[in-house]
Amino acid sequence: MIIEELVRQVSVGDDDAVEELSLVADTEPGRLTPHLGSLLDHDVLWPGKLYRAADADVVRRIVARVDGGRTPEQLNHLLVALAHTAHPLAEDALRRWSAQPPPGADALHVDVLDYPPEGGWTVDPQGHRRDLCGDTAYEWIMREAPRRPDAAVCPWCASPLWTAADLDPTDPAVGVALAHTGWSGRLVIETCHFCACYTTLYSRVTPDGGTGWWAGNTRPDHLGPAGTEDPPALLPVPGAARQSPYQASAWDRGGSTLGGRPDWIQDADHPDCPGCRQPMDYVGLVGGADLDEYGEGAYYLHLHRPCGFAAVNYQQS
Repeated sequence: MIIEELVRQVSVGDDDAVEELSLVADTEPGRLTPHLGSLLDHDVLWPGKLYRAADADVVRRIVARVDGGRTPEQLNHLLVALAHTAHPLAEDALRRWSAQPPPGADALHVDVLDYPPEGGWTVDPQGHRRDLCGDTAYEWIMREAPRRPDAAVCPWCASPLWTAADLDPTDPAVGVALAHTGWSGRLVIETCHFCACYTTLYSRVTPDGGTGWWAGNTRPDHLGPAGTEDPPALLPVPGAARQSPYQASAWDRGGSTLGGRPDWIQDADHPDCPGCRQPMDYVGLVGGADLDEYGEGAYYLHLHRPCGFAAVNYQQS
């Protein structure tokens, strides 16, 4: 179906057409650029990822709408859309609003500079922009990996730790996918397949492939007694490059992806590095559907090279 017809259907409340446009935003976001003004005219602001390829004119219009304050009930959606554009004009506006909040900001639950991670970027304490995600993604294909008899165990549930990633620096795909992190060397990320479903788990990592449970991990009160649980005997290996960096899927088999942008099931959740409290860089997504026939949810892998920390968090519907 042509984009013009989808836009027309969305403007009259067709949810199926929204899904179709969202798919375009994931595969070829630039195809939507000429039509985003029409979506804005019809107050179609959600999902914000529709505006990934917004041009300067549309970004200016969104900024003007926020500054005008005439639709405070739309402020959250407008800020999410701006974050997804990752446009310099959006960046300038968000910085300005952080110092001088726009009309209606008192009803928001977070500061306006908490919105950029929705679009895969942040502003550091020095005021510099930092991209949290890469622009190239690769399929992450599951391969059988025998469990090591000497594997470390989770200090909380005594389950063998799961190797969620073992990335070889000689693989060109690994270098490209991790370029935004500044990491060089082998990267091994181990976590507890079970306990990571309840809280973000951190590990120490070194460029020689070293990995170890971080002693500062805090067991949540809602994590009750649990028996041991074997992790998946699977390890993701890079496959072909994806058409766009947005094609990870937290829902579908084959959706596990190295690099690119995460497919968040809930709100964006880039963990803060426990060493410096800055958002960590995104590494990849391992979908539950790729780990088990009845698997659900997704594991999100993160890294902060300067402090030597990796993290794994989990989302499900």
